[in-house]
Amino acid sequence: MDWLNYHHLLYFWMVAREGGLAPAAAKLRLTHPTLHAQIRALEESLGEKLFAKQGRKLALTEVGRMVYGYADEIFLLGGELLDAVKGRPTGRPARLAVGLADVVPKLVARRLLEPALQLDQPVRLIVTEDSTERLLAQLSLHELDVVISDAPVGAGTAVRAFSHLLGECGVTFFAARALAAKVRPGFPRSIEGQPILLPTEGTGLRRSLDHWFDKQGLRPVIAAEIEDSALLKILGQKGLGVFAAPDAIEDEVRRQYEVEVVGRSEELRERFYALSVERRLKHPAVVAILEGARREVFAAEDGS
Repeated sequence: MDWLNYHHLLYFWMVAREGGLAPAAAKLRLTHPTLHAQIRALEESLGEKLFAKQGRKLALTEVGRMVYGYADEIFLLGGELLDAVKGRPTGRPARLAVGLADVVPKLVARRLLEPALQLDQPVRLIVTEDSTERLLAQLSLHELDVVISDAPVGAGTAVRAFSHLLGECGVTFFAARALAAKVRPGFPRSIEGQPILLPTEGTGLRRSLDHWFDKQGLRPVIAAEIEDSALLKILGQKGLGVFAAPDAIEDEVRRQYEVEVVGRSEELRERFYALSVERRLKHPAVVAILEGARREVFAAEDGS
């Protein structure tokens, strides 16, 4: 069985945390060459380079970032162990790093994340927003605990991850009052020739909308294609076009953006997933997100 030298790991962790050999050596009261030799020994035992030179500075390699993430948890947990043995409460909130796919509406994200912040144990929530592909790369390096996305992990994805369905719902169409009064009668045929605001291509909702328009034989006028879901709703609030959103947040959209419902479609389905490197979710806050989504956010859809 291979054994990890935790002294070497501690020295690596200090160098990464302090930003270089010199400040870490000063804190550890070691000489520069001694510390450098310990880092080299750890790299040799792992068979990977942990640092790469960038000019006169050291930067973590991809493997180095992964090792640093583990080391961070190991030494923080070690501190908690000492506190527990001495009978002192740690008082440190559990850490939850969430990757939020940029296509997930912010109102949906808020409702999904709320249960994680309502646990008896305090949680320090860290949210990173980016494309699903980039977030999966961070997930594979254990920089994130979970990724929330509008699509499951693709069959051709290099990252080994599992998809947990949070829930699904229909789609509601909204518009500012004057435009809604014009489009609501005769929906969905009344969308023909009317301005519409769409998410950008490549998103799950956009693919569903394009397919639905074709199936209905509708040709709305695309007024804008917008990546940011909040900006899309703001433009809809200003009367620049009809827009669609998951019906799970219908009430919030109406209240926040002061728009009216034009119509609804149960044919159109929005699905949301928790992506993780675990087949079975274990982090208490992630479990709370999953259970809250199924019990509250999408409960009406499954009849529960």
